[in-house]
Amino acid sequence: MLILRFDMRAPGGADVSDLYAAAVEMCSWAETRGAVLTVLSEHHGAEDGHLPAPLILAAAIAARTRQLGILLAAVPLPLWDTVRLAEEIAVLDILSTGRISYALGLGHRAAEYDMFGLDYHRRGAAADEQLPLLLGLLRGETVKSGGRSIRVTPRCVTPGGPKVLIAGGSRAAARRAARHGLGFISQTPDEGLKKYYESCCRSAGLEPGPVQWPAPDAPTAVFVADDVDRAWQEIGDYLLHDAIAAAGYRRGDDTVASISRAGTVAQLRDPPGPYRILTKRQATEYMQSGQPLPLLPLCGGMPPEIAWPYLERVVEVSHLQHERP
Repeated sequence: MLILRFDMRAPGGADVSDLYAAAVEMCSWAETRGAVLTVLSEHHGAEDGHLPAPLILAAAIAARTRQLGILLAAVPLPLWDTVRLAEEIAVLDILSTGRISYALGLGHRAAEYDMFGLDYHRRGAAADEQLPLLLGLLRGETVKSGGRSIRVTPRCVTPGGPKVLIAGGSRAAARRAARHGLGFISQTPDEGLKKYYESCCRSAGLEPGPVQWPAPDAPTAVFVADDVDRAWQEIGDYLLHDAIAAAGYRRGDDTVASISRAGTVAQLRDPPGPYRILTKRQATEYMQSGQPLPLLPLCGGMPPEIAWPYLERVVEVSHLQHERP
């Protein structure tokens, strides 16, 4: 089972048009070769062009695929107009025939809130105000808010609206998910947070929803190579850019499992961390353990002509032999 992730970083002279076209093509190609899900992230004002409009890219991917699941994680709810977000989600639900799900978060960069003229310190309160309105609109209800009666049309084709989860690494995020009977995606492997979420669900008279917890020492971006040493020489700088950029979003916060504090390619490689290049045998053993193989095909703005062979080797590993169109 393969999971693809795209954040669309395009540092330096990376060709943005080629990267976006390749992301859509890779999803179309991979869904018939073992891929079950693609994950799109959202950030704003990043120096390297990190994807700011995941719903638009999701629409393009949905139009080129038939069964691939698409998860937007995480959508920073306070940066959105709630009604507008509900409308776009409804249309995407129709376009994708219900294949798109959403992990809602708060965001963790004050600069992004400054960009939108919003108060970073009110983001939790803002999300708590917005979430009931959003969920009601996605269920097709007419919701009263601020003296207005609001209804979103057209309605979602998914009964009750598409799957919505809460993403975060705090007790406040866990409470937010539990209060509304939503699943929870944790950014930290803290077992205590999982128990707290379950306790909050029971206190609310609800069963815990689907949860996702990072597995200890599990990779979050895997590449498959015939020659691992040569691969680190070829793509190591792209992986390092991604690692440094992601860590820069969370200065002083080492609780997130996918963050590496490596400053060189050698440090990123040894000891093994979130970014790994595996042999075909290692990748096969990993998949045989029942864990999905997490792929970041265009990591760090990697040119498509370099990225494609690494993706194709994954297909060889999963014993699904096809040629790229």
